[in-house]
Amino acid sequence: MHCDVLIAGGGPAGLAAAIALRQRGADVLLADALRPPIDKACGEGLMPDSHRDLARLGVDLRAGGGAEFRGMVFADEGARVSADFPQGPGIGMRRTALQRLLVDRASELGVRMLWNTPLLAKNGRLLIAGNCCHYRWLVGADGLGSRLRAWAGLETGTIRSRRYGFRAHFRVAPWGPHVEVHWGRLGQACITPVGSQEISVSAMSRIPGVRLGDVVGAIPFLCGKLAGAAQTTRERGSLTVTRQLARVTLGNVALVGDASGSIDAITGEGLALGFRQALLLAESLEAGGLEPYEAGHSGILALPRRMAALLLRMDGAPWLRRRALEAMAARPELFRGLLAVHVGHEPLSRFVLRHGAKAGILLLPGRRQATGAA
Repeated sequence: MHCDVLIAGGGPAGLAAAIALRQRGADVLLADALRPPIDKACGEGLMPDSHRDLARLGVDLRAGGGAEFRGMVFADEGARVSADFPQGPGIGMRRTALQRLLVDRASELGVRMLWNTPLLAKNGRLLIAGNCCHYRWLVGADGLGSRLRAWAGLETGTIRSRRYGFRAHFRVAPWGPHVEVHWGRLGQACITPVGSQEISVSAMSRIPGVRLGDVVGAIPFLCGKLAGAAQTTRERGSLTVTRQLARVTLGNVALVGDASGSIDAITGEGLALGFRQALLLAESLEAGGLEPYEAGHSGILALPRRMAALLLRMDGAPWLRRRALEAMAARPELFRGLLAVHVGHEPLSRFVLRHGAKAGILLLPGRRQATGAA
């Protein structure tokens, strides 16, 4: 087997990398131990900025069905804030439907794909179905627990947060035009429309042993909305991790997607980050090497990491969360501005400059946090 680029992993990040590289003329071979459609626990909401990145890959999300959402809601007990995205809607879509779109696009471009075909390391070499593959570049897109990352010697890094995540689908009409994030005493639940009569319900918690039903059951509003709704898919679980690696390239090996470092799922930006990394990787290899990719990778993750840190701080400190939500309810422009920053429409520095001390309510730890009060 011969190729310019060998990609390990056929999820959204690996397929996006294959598409971006093939668009620039590379001969790409992709291998995955599973067969599509490959599913995993995730929130399934694609923010508006994902439309732009996927359009560059030639992928039209409208062909995959799903349901548009025009903004976000944050809610906790009596506090509730909402805002629309500044430029166009996002779309909720089953992960399996998204993968079908990406597989179809990769096939259209001539990407070679081997499914049910794991990569095996033996005597310092990678084997595909027992055969040695000759490649110029190797891309690891095999997720949080990436084996290729370990094989390549790129494991060095820091894990800053680790939570438990779950997801299932329910047959019920979306009750609003937004993605909703609800906090409760056991964690938070995210409601994403994925069809005219179906929603995706995902939950995240710091508490071992807690499941989706436990988190939702501790949020009265959601209990009422989901009462009598049929569950249409089995519950899936996974870890959601904020991980930062020391490097994402070494020699002729590069990592993309969650294999290259990840952020907590509460940001909803995990898929979009993989798309941007894929585009940057293709540009870098076309320029002749991995140096531009290594240099630019941290910039792609910088803002989402800040947003994840803010949201995780709110998650861990109920008093701070209530304080922030009350501030945003009193001044709706704060939440609109924060949402504009989150989807890349406005720089964080401009948001802070525009809102001054009021932004500090959202971005700075308060006095009570230092005393440990809840």
